[in-house]
Amino acid sequence: MNLSKHLRRKAPTQALATVARRAGWAAVALACLSLPAHAQTDYPSKPLRLVVPYQAGGQVDVIARSVAEGLGKRLGQPVLVENKPGAGGIIATNHVAKSAPDGYTLLLTLATPITANLVLDKKLPYDPRTELRPISDISKSSGVIVVHGSLPVRNMDELIAHARKEPGALRMGSWGPGSPPHVIQRYMNKTYGIDILNVPYKGELPIVTALLAGQIDVALASAYTLRQHLATGKIRALAVLGGKRISSLPDVPSMAEAGYDDEAYRTVTPTTLLAPAQTPADIVERLGREISATVQSPEVRERLLAMDLEPIGNLPHEAEAEYQTYLPIVLKLTTDAGVTLD
Repeated sequence: MNLSKHLRRKAPTQALATVARRAGWAAVALACLSLPAHAQTDYPSKPLRLVVPYQAGGQVDVIARSVAEGLGKRLGQPVLVENKPGAGGIIATNHVAKSAPDGYTLLLTLATPITANLVLDKKLPYDPRTELRPISDISKSSGVIVVHGSLPVRNMDELIAHARKEPGALRMGSWGPGSPPHVIQRYMNKTYGIDILNVPYKGELPIVTALLAGQIDVALASAYTLRQHLATGKIRALAVLGGKRISSLPDVPSMAEAGYDDEAYRTVTPTTLLAPAQTPADIVERLGREISATVQSPEVRERLLAMDLEPIGNLPHEAEAEYQTYLPIVLKLTTDAGVTLD
């Protein structure tokens, strides 16, 4: 009898305990479900760093500063541009790849540190394919092949003929092994049986300065960097990489129009914004949406167009697809051209 009463009293107690436990687990589950939204709401809670692997004043630096202000306004936090030049972009790229994957340290770079360096440096301290993830391609630009005004050539045919006549006499500037100017220089040497020498510098501005001073004879640089000097006649434009002319140099033919339609001259890679690979997906998607809106805003778009750039501002999955498309092309060109660290 007493046992029966005891059991009757225990049953409601167990039932209440079970309900309490279930309620507790439900609360935990709801809290877990709310974490991504909470993280998205909290981010960003401090300034972001936008790392550029090139010197201040060059095209990539100007692009970074053009988008940083607009992106900062959209995020509600300052976006601070930090220049870390050196080692063909390896220093800055490795710094970002090894940074905390929290969305506060980003990289804005040309293709070389995330493509050609895979071929050039067997001891590369990072693997861009696994340690970085694209957020957005900001823009594309077409480089211009130019010569010093004293060189008696006015088109690509004459440049190659001159180089054949005087092997080893012409010097072409680049901003490091595997950079587009270096790849083009080596490709021309190998393809046309000429011997133009490579002279490395730390960026576009030093290359143009050296060209103006007559220290080098040939260069490949952006129209934005070259524009004011082309107007003086101190340097002469021969051709524009890619398949079409650019608006600021309407009289300068594309390489394709000049009769040089090789893939090496057609491949134009973007300036890309990247984050450490383990950055949470919700932060990457947020950054992708905000940078896309920033690039497509009238103010930033006009700035990029004024620099003869093609604004893009795509989303993370589109930037990743673009990277997977041009990566094997650049790797093959770098390998076939015989580009080395020397």
